[in-house]
This record gives sequence, structure tokens and C-alpha cells, in this order.
Amino acid sequence: MSSTDLKLEAVVIPVADTDRSKEFYTGLGWRLDADFAFDNGFRVVQFTPPGSPASVQFGTNITSATPGTAQGLYLVVTDVQAARSELLSHGAKVSEVFHPGAPGAQFEVTDGSGRVDGRADEDASYSSFATFSDPDGNTWLLQEVTTRLPGRVEETTYMKVEDLEAALKRAAAAHGEHEARTGQADENWPAWYAAYMFAEGTGTELPQ
Repeated sequence: MSSTDLKLEAVVIPVADTDRSKEFYTGLGWRLDADFAFDNGFRVVQFTPPGSPASVQFGTNITSATPGTAQGLYLVVTDVQAARSELLSHGAKVSEVFHPGAPGAQFEVTDGSGRVDGRADEDASYSSFATFSDPDGNTWLLQEVTTRLPGRVEETTYMKVEDLEAALKRAAAAHGEHEARTGQADENWPAWYAAYMFAEGTGTELPQ
């Protein structure tokens, strides 16, 4: 296992018109981090989606890839329908929510015949999607993740106060069940909360 952190923080997408793309992503409400232009014609623009630790870059003389060839860029959300509604309110043309009828159908860019309308059966985590494209045809894939697979993340981050509040409420409910099982008050409840919230966020075994 590597001892050096390698954090993916920016992805380059190919666009034909930098100003048009900047207007599109500004309209989505994404944070504009940078717009630097240089005398030799190089220009880099960076946006960060709300709550994302990674950013997207585009510009002039930044990539030789054909505009619109970035496909299936993941945007992980906790509620795909809510995320879809918000993007629609910002003017994005977002597909209906769907789930794959066959492995990999979420990546279909032609007829989409492998996609099944509606959420995944039993609201399975990782299995409900929606898509939208930028003006060049670079495609974004909304994926709903409600429960992480074990070992997928090594730290827990709450990007919104509401998310932290919800996590505390879940920990409180679980801790109440813990005290009911033990038949006594747990004076060390802060440590129990911390262990529960970390395990929930990282997909490891929850404390009992």
C-alpha cells in the first residue's frame, strides 16, 4: 500500500468555446475557482461542483482531446431526484431518473435501451442515475450513493451542516438502542458516537 497520498483534485474536459462553457457552469451554480489567461493563448478555467473535493478544468490550449469526448463524469449524490430537480432549476437538461437494466447501461450514449425508467429496486445504493450534458456534449452522470461499500473511503467529511445533523441523529438513535441492550447509561457516549459516525461514513462494521 502506498504511503504517499495521491489526491485527484481536478479533471480536464475538452470544450470548443471557453466562454460558452464558463457561462454554462456558472449557470449551474458551481463555484468559479479560477480564470487565468496568458499572452501565449493559454487559458484555464476551473469550477468546483457544490460539496465536491474535486474540480473540473477547461480552457484554451489545455487539451488536444476533441470537444465533447469526456463521457460519464460522476457526480455522486445522496438523493438523485433532489439533485435532478436542482439542476433543472438551473437550466440543465437532465434525463429522468433511471437504473441499468444490464451492467454498464448507465454509460450508454446512443439509444439508452439498456436503461430502465425509475429508481433501482429497493432503492439500492450505487444503482439509481440521471444524466445531463454541457454545450459540447461532455456528459455528467448523477449516481445516488446512500450506503458506501466497505473500505471505499478512509475518512468521513460532512460538507453541509444538515448532513452532520442527520448523522448525529442516526448515531443518537443507534446509541439509544445500545444503552437499551446494555441496560445502563453510557458515560463515554462521545467516543461511541465518533466510532459510529466514522464507521457509517467509511462503510465499515457499525458498533453495537
